[in-house]
Amino acid sequence: MSVRRNAVDWERQRPTWREARPAVIADALKRAQTRPSGNWYVVGATRDVRDDRPLGRTIAGQEVVVWRGATGELVAGPGVCPHLGAPLRDSPVSCGTLVCHWHGLGLRGTAFAGWEPLPVHDDGLLVWVRLDDVGGEPPLAAPVVPVRPAPAGAVSAVYVGVGTCEPEDVVANRLDPWHGAWFHPYSFVDLTVVSPVTAKRRDEGGGNREPGASDGAGPGDEDGFTVDVSFKVAGRLVVPVRAVFTAPEPRTVLMRITRGEGAGSVVETHATPLGTDEHGRPRTAVVEAVVAASDRPGFAVARRMTPLLRPLMRAAAGRLWRDDLAYAERRWLLRSTGRFPG
Repeated sequence: MSVRRNAVDWERQRPTWREARPAVIADALKRAQTRPSGNWYVVGATRDVRDDRPLGRTIAGQEVVVWRGATGELVAGPGVCPHLGAPLRDSPVSCGTLVCHWHGLGLRGTAFAGWEPLPVHDDGLLVWVRLDDVGGEPPLAAPVVPVRPAPAGAVSAVYVGVGTCEPEDVVANRLDPWHGAWFHPYSFVDLTVVSPVTAKRRDEGGGNREPGASDGAGPGDEDGFTVDVSFKVAGRLVVPVRAVFTAPEPRTVLMRITRGEGAGSVVETHATPLGTDEHGRPRTAVVEAVVAASDRPGFAVARRMTPLLRPLMRAAAGRLWRDDLAYAERRWLLRSTGRFPG
């Protein structure tokens, strides 16, 4: 943490619009869209999957439910009861069995009465389901999960928001780091996009690989943006860091702090298509996982306060996404009406 010197007012900061070239952002988005996802989609936070009820989500128009089986394992499948179409997201779970609240049909996670389970993956923080009919790609055994700090030494929180846009609009927002200090002056100051990033530099800051994790290294996947920025704390108190933005798969953008306080910490932004609303407009869920780590001795105290910190972390993410979803929604609106200048 340091004291910001020679601070300038918001309107006097250096303009970034010339650097934020539409073609650069568009090319980064196109490269992200060519990377394999294996048809995996983020459903939500692992902590939100309970023993007594399923976690329901509509993904690309398909209702999906996830719950815990009799031994605590995750089970996923269609959210429509095969009997008469009841919404299974509203049904209870009893001893690992999802019991339809319309007529009592019990589902234990295996094929039964026309209901078929879906591949599901718990990466320790987020739950993913594989929808091969939706994705249309060659399936992968596990999703492309970015490398994260080891859970034992980190504090994590998951924010979920929904906007009227498509996943590409969310990804494009995250691949435009130039807007940070202009659009979010309450959180970021002194932002400079330094350069594209190589695979070697991207991995600065360490982090331990979780089961199913991937560093995203591969042909064409070693590009991104390196950003020097200061996070505002209070008044002139700031935390200067270097962060790297990469897109390991089409619906995910990863920000990793590679230098400064909290090196190794990550923010994962996942965009999950939900389907369309009553007006035919696309809806997308933003599932953002924040995993903070630090070598400072006092961080051990912060870890013990995780239950108190999680709501604060979600609130901070929510404030940023209030603005960023407006960006994504505006981008979709202009694209859908043929007016997007990028």
